[in-house]
Amino acid sequence: MLAAAGMGAASGAAARVAKHPQALPLAGEVVGIDPGHNGHNYTDPPFIDHLIWNGREYETCDTTGTETDGGYTEAQFNWNVATYLTADLQSEGARVVLTRHSNDGVGPCVTTRAQILDQAHANVAIDIHADGGPPGGRGFTILEPVADRVNDQVIAASDRFALMLRSRFEAVTGMPVSNYDGVDGLQPRPDLAGLNLTTVPKVLIECGNMRNSTDAALLVSALFQQKAAEAMAQAITQFLTGH
Repeated sequence: MLAAAGMGAASGAAARVAKHPQALPLAGEVVGIDPGHNGHNYTDPPFIDHLIWNGREYETCDTTGTETDGGYTEAQFNWNVATYLTADLQSEGARVVLTRHSNDGVGPCVTTRAQILDQAHANVAIDIHADGGPPGGRGFTILEPVADRVNDQVIAASDRFALMLRSRFEAVTGMPVSNYDGVDGLQPRPDLAGLNLTTVPKVLIECGNMRNSTDAALLVSALFQQKAAEAMAQAITQFLTGH
């Protein structure tokens, strides 16, 4: 009986989608999500600290990320927002590709993360982070790729996405643009593998400053994390559909 009821509900949902395809505006789209760092990176320093080529220079495979003064980790924040964002995008019909699938592992390296999203041929991608800036600094920053041989073809599209994301993130979450990094919430970065090696439109967002008490109080909140995901989903939908 339970199986039959479930099948009936599924059939009804399918019928509604067939009649109202606009209910799934992201059907057929592939979205890449990279939740920065990983919850157990701290357990394997030799792996995390080994050097990789990021397309311009050497950097470490990854880092542990930052944390609030109370010990709430950036890795956990990134994972929570990615989980909410995945659900939001899937509800709109998107296929979501994640670079990690839990918060209790190590890695992968930032080069591998870029490769995963490139090989998925994502239509757009986002790297989710929170910053460890000066305690007196507040706000979010969107980091953008700087043209090089690999990412040349996606610079303009990434810039468009960055502007959409800035607008939606400020409006939905109430987090101000950074007063210590970038200009008007935007910062080109030529030193990050995830941006240097991307072949798909992509930005990295620092959703706030974990070392600032006002930002930290927001970042640890499930409500803010849900709003952050909602803002990202709105920007992704706008970028992919034009509205």
